[in-house]
Amino acid sequence: MRRADRGIGMTSQRTRDRLVQRLVEEGIRSVAVLDVIRGTPRHLFVDEALASRAYEDTALPIGHGQTISQPYIVARMTELLMAVAPAKVLEVGTGSGYQAAVLAQLVDKVFTTERIEPLASQARQRFRRIGYRNIRVQHSDGSWGWPEHQPYDAIIVTAGGAEIPEALLGQLRPGGRLVMPVGSRSLQQLTVVTRNGNVFEREDLEPVAFVPLISGAG
Repeated sequence: MRRADRGIGMTSQRTRDRLVQRLVEEGIRSVAVLDVIRGTPRHLFVDEALASRAYEDTALPIGHGQTISQPYIVARMTELLMAVAPAKVLEVGTGSGYQAAVLAQLVDKVFTTERIEPLASQARQRFRRIGYRNIRVQHSDGSWGWPEHQPYDAIIVTAGGAEIPEALLGQLRPGGRLVMPVGSRSLQQLTVVTRNGNVFEREDLEPVAFVPLISGAG
Protein backbone atom coordinates (compact mmCIF):
# COMPACT_ATOMS: atom_id res chain seq x y z
CA MET A 1 0.00 0.00 0.00
CA ARG A 2 1.33 3.44 -0.89
CA ARG A 3 1.42 5.79 2.03
CA ALA A 4 1.51 9.56 2.35
CA ASP A 5 4.44 10.92 4.31
CA ARG A 6 3.17 10.94 7.89
CA GLY A 7 5.95 13.34 8.85
CA ILE A 8 4.63 16.18 6.68
CA GLY A 9 2.57 18.86 8.31
CA MET A 10 1.59 20.83 11.33
CA THR A 11 -1.24 18.84 12.89
CA SER A 12 -0.98 16.25 15.63
CA GLN A 13 -1.64 12.54 15.22
CA ARG A 14 -4.14 12.89 18.06
CA THR A 15 -6.23 15.25 15.90
CA ARG A 16 -6.21 12.73 13.05
CA ASP A 17 -7.07 9.90 15.40
CA ARG A 18 -10.10 11.85 16.64
CA LEU A 19 -11.28 12.25 13.05
CA VAL A 20 -10.94 8.53 12.40
CA GLN A 21 -12.85 7.74 15.58
CA ARG A 22 -15.63 10.03 14.38
CA LEU A 23 -15.73 8.18 11.06
CA VAL A 24 -16.01 4.84 12.86
CA GLU A 25 -18.92 6.21 14.88
CA GLU A 26 -20.58 7.33 11.62
CA GLY A 27 -20.38 3.82 10.18
CA ILE A 28 -17.12 3.53 8.22
CA ARG A 29 -15.90 -0.05 8.64
CA SER A 30 -12.98 -0.55 6.25
CA VAL A 31 -9.75 -0.66 8.26
CA ALA A 32 -7.72 0.05 5.11
CA VAL A 33 -9.75 3.17 4.31
CA LEU A 34 -9.60 4.43 7.88
CA ASP A 35 -5.85 3.87 8.01
CA VAL A 36 -5.34 5.89 4.82
CA ILE A 37 -7.58 8.71 6.05
CA ARG A 38 -5.55 8.82 9.27
CA GLY A 39 -2.26 9.09 7.37
CA THR A 40 -3.20 11.47 4.55
CA PRO A 41 -2.14 15.11 5.17
CA ARG A 42 -5.50 16.78 4.48
CA HIS A 43 -4.16 20.14 5.66
CA LEU A 44 -1.95 20.24 2.53
CA PHE A 45 -5.05 20.16 0.33
CA VAL A 46 -6.65 23.35 1.71
CA ASP A 47 -5.59 26.98 1.93
CA GLU A 48 -3.10 27.64 4.71
CA ALA A 49 -5.68 29.84 6.48
CA LEU A 50 -7.94 26.79 6.85
CA ALA A 51 -5.25 24.26 7.76
CA SER A 52 -6.22 24.29 11.44
CA ARG A 53 -9.68 22.99 10.44
CA ALA A 54 -8.45 20.33 8.04
CA TYR A 55 -9.24 17.39 10.35
CA GLU A 56 -12.75 18.47 11.20
CA ASP A 57 -15.41 16.29 9.61
CA THR A 58 -16.67 19.05 7.36
CA ALA A 59 -16.39 20.31 3.79
CA LEU A 60 -14.17 23.38 3.30
CA PRO A 61 -13.93 25.92 0.46
CA ILE A 62 -11.05 25.62 -2.03
CA GLY A 63 -11.93 28.54 -4.30
CA HIS A 64 -13.67 28.76 -7.68
CA GLY A 65 -16.98 27.90 -5.99
CA GLN A 66 -15.73 24.40 -5.12
CA THR A 67 -15.12 22.51 -1.86
CA ILE A 68 -12.98 19.74 -0.46
CA SER A 69 -15.45 17.04 0.54
CA GLN A 70 -16.27 16.15 4.12
CA PRO A 71 -13.95 13.31 5.28
CA TYR A 72 -16.95 11.07 5.99
CA ILE A 73 -18.07 11.36 2.37
CA VAL A 74 -14.55 10.68 1.09
CA ALA A 75 -14.31 7.62 3.31
CA ARG A 76 -17.80 6.42 2.42
CA MET A 77 -17.32 6.73 -1.34
CA THR A 78 -13.88 5.15 -1.14
CA GLU A 79 -15.21 2.24 0.92
CA LEU A 80 -17.95 1.65 -1.66
CA LEU A 81 -15.42 1.61 -4.51
CA MET A 82 -13.00 -0.68 -2.71
CA ALA A 83 -15.71 -3.34 -2.42
CA VAL A 84 -14.83 -4.40 -5.99
CA ALA A 85 -11.05 -4.39 -5.32
CA PRO A 86 -10.22 -1.97 -8.15
CA ALA A 87 -6.74 -1.58 -9.60
CA LYS A 88 -7.53 1.34 -11.95
CA VAL A 89 -9.91 4.15 -10.97
CA LEU A 90 -11.28 7.18 -12.81
CA GLU A 91 -12.23 10.20 -10.73
CA VAL A 92 -14.39 12.96 -12.22
CA GLY A 93 -13.77 16.20 -10.35
CA THR A 94 -10.21 16.43 -9.00
CA GLY A 95 -10.91 19.55 -6.92
CA SER A 96 -8.21 19.88 -4.28
CA GLY A 97 -6.84 16.42 -5.07
CA TYR A 98 -7.61 14.95 -1.65
CA GLN A 99 -9.94 12.19 -2.85
CA ALA A 100 -7.44 11.13 -5.51
CA ALA A 101 -4.67 11.09 -2.90
CA VAL A 102 -6.71 8.77 -0.69
CA LEU A 103 -7.43 6.44 -3.60
CA ALA A 104 -3.81 6.46 -4.77
CA GLN A 105 -2.78 4.73 -1.54
CA LEU A 106 -5.27 1.91 -2.13
CA VAL A 107 -5.13 1.22 -5.89
CA ASP A 108 -2.47 0.93 -8.60
CA LYS A 109 -3.54 3.83 -10.83
CA VAL A 110 -5.79 6.87 -10.48
CA PHE A 111 -6.88 8.94 -13.48
CA THR A 112 -8.56 12.19 -12.47
CA THR A 113 -10.17 14.96 -14.51
CA GLU A 114 -10.89 18.57 -13.54
CA ARG A 115 -12.65 21.22 -15.65
CA ILE A 116 -11.21 24.20 -13.69
CA GLU A 117 -7.63 24.62 -14.90
CA PRO A 118 -6.18 26.33 -11.77
CA LEU A 119 -7.49 23.50 -9.58
CA ALA A 120 -6.04 20.86 -11.93
CA SER A 121 -2.68 22.65 -11.87
CA GLN A 122 -2.65 23.00 -8.08
CA ALA A 123 -3.53 19.33 -7.65
CA ARG A 124 -0.65 18.27 -9.93
CA GLN A 125 1.74 20.36 -7.86
CA ARG A 126 0.46 18.86 -4.61
CA PHE A 127 0.78 15.30 -5.89
CA ARG A 128 4.33 15.99 -7.03
CA ARG A 129 5.33 17.68 -3.77
CA ILE A 130 3.86 15.01 -1.48
CA GLY A 131 5.09 12.15 -3.64
CA TYR A 132 2.07 10.50 -5.27
CA ARG A 133 3.43 8.94 -8.47
CA ASN A 134 0.43 6.90 -9.58
CA ILE A 135 -2.02 9.76 -10.24
CA ARG A 136 -2.55 11.32 -13.67
CA VAL A 137 -4.48 14.58 -13.99
CA GLN A 138 -6.29 15.88 -17.05
CA HIS A 139 -7.83 19.34 -17.46
CA SER A 140 -11.08 18.45 -19.22
CA ASP A 141 -14.84 18.04 -18.98
CA GLY A 142 -14.94 14.88 -16.92
CA SER A 143 -18.50 14.00 -17.92
CA TRP A 144 -16.93 12.57 -21.07
CA GLY A 145 -14.63 10.42 -18.93
CA TRP A 146 -11.10 9.69 -20.10
CA PRO A 147 -11.59 7.22 -22.94
CA GLU A 148 -7.90 6.65 -23.67
CA HIS A 149 -7.46 4.64 -20.48
CA GLN A 150 -10.74 2.71 -20.35
CA PRO A 151 -12.07 0.38 -19.12
CA TYR A 152 -11.93 1.34 -15.45
CA ASP A 153 -12.48 -0.99 -12.55
CA ALA A 154 -14.23 1.82 -10.69
CA ILE A 155 -15.38 5.38 -11.36
CA ILE A 156 -16.04 8.05 -8.73
CA VAL A 157 -17.84 11.31 -9.53
CA THR A 158 -17.39 14.04 -6.95
CA ALA A 159 -20.10 16.39 -8.22
CA GLY A 160 -23.86 15.96 -8.38
CA GLY A 161 -25.85 15.53 -11.57
CA ALA A 162 -29.46 14.83 -12.51
CA GLU A 163 -28.34 11.75 -14.43
CA ILE A 164 -25.25 9.59 -14.70
CA PRO A 165 -23.41 10.44 -17.96
CA GLU A 166 -23.69 7.59 -20.45
CA ALA A 167 -20.04 8.05 -21.43
CA LEU A 168 -18.97 7.10 -17.93
CA LEU A 169 -21.11 3.97 -17.83
CA GLY A 170 -19.58 2.89 -21.11
CA GLN A 171 -16.05 3.19 -19.70
CA LEU A 172 -16.79 0.93 -16.73
CA ARG A 173 -15.58 -2.64 -17.07
CA PRO A 174 -17.96 -5.56 -16.48
CA GLY A 175 -17.98 -6.20 -12.75
CA GLY A 176 -16.94 -2.61 -12.10
CA ARG A 177 -18.64 -0.02 -9.92
CA LEU A 178 -19.50 3.66 -10.26
CA VAL A 179 -20.29 5.92 -7.28
CA MET A 180 -21.89 9.33 -7.83
CA PRO A 181 -24.32 11.76 -6.17
CA VAL A 182 -27.44 11.85 -8.37
CA GLY A 183 -30.37 14.25 -8.20
CA SER A 184 -31.24 17.93 -8.21
CA ARG A 185 -29.12 20.61 -6.58
CA SER A 186 -31.36 20.52 -3.53
CA LEU A 187 -31.90 16.74 -3.27
CA GLN A 188 -29.19 14.23 -4.16
CA GLN A 189 -28.69 10.57 -3.32
CA LEU A 190 -25.35 8.82 -3.12
CA THR A 191 -25.80 6.27 -5.88
CA VAL A 192 -23.90 3.08 -6.69
CA VAL A 193 -24.04 1.46 -10.12
CA THR A 194 -22.57 -2.00 -10.68
CA ARG A 195 -22.06 -3.27 -14.21
CA ASN A 196 -22.99 -6.91 -14.83
CA GLY A 197 -22.28 -7.50 -18.52
CA ASN A 198 -24.41 -4.89 -20.27
CA VAL A 199 -26.80 -4.57 -17.34
CA PHE A 200 -26.29 -1.68 -14.91
CA GLU A 201 -27.70 -2.29 -11.43
CA ARG A 202 -28.40 0.89 -9.50
CA GLU A 203 -28.81 1.44 -5.75
CA ASP A 204 -29.53 4.74 -3.99
CA LEU A 205 -27.96 4.80 -0.53
CA GLU A 206 -28.21 8.07 1.40
CA PRO A 207 -28.83 11.80 0.96
CA VAL A 208 -25.79 13.96 0.16
CA ALA A 209 -25.02 17.49 -1.01
CA PHE A 210 -22.38 18.14 -3.68
CA VAL A 211 -21.49 21.01 -5.97
CA PRO A 212 -23.11 20.52 -9.41
CA LEU A 213 -21.52 18.56 -12.22
CA ILE A 214 -21.16 21.03 -15.08
CA SER A 215 -21.28 18.82 -18.09
CA GLY A 216 -20.83 19.27 -21.81
CA ALA A 217 -22.34 15.81 -22.08
CA GLY A 218 -25.56 17.05 -20.52
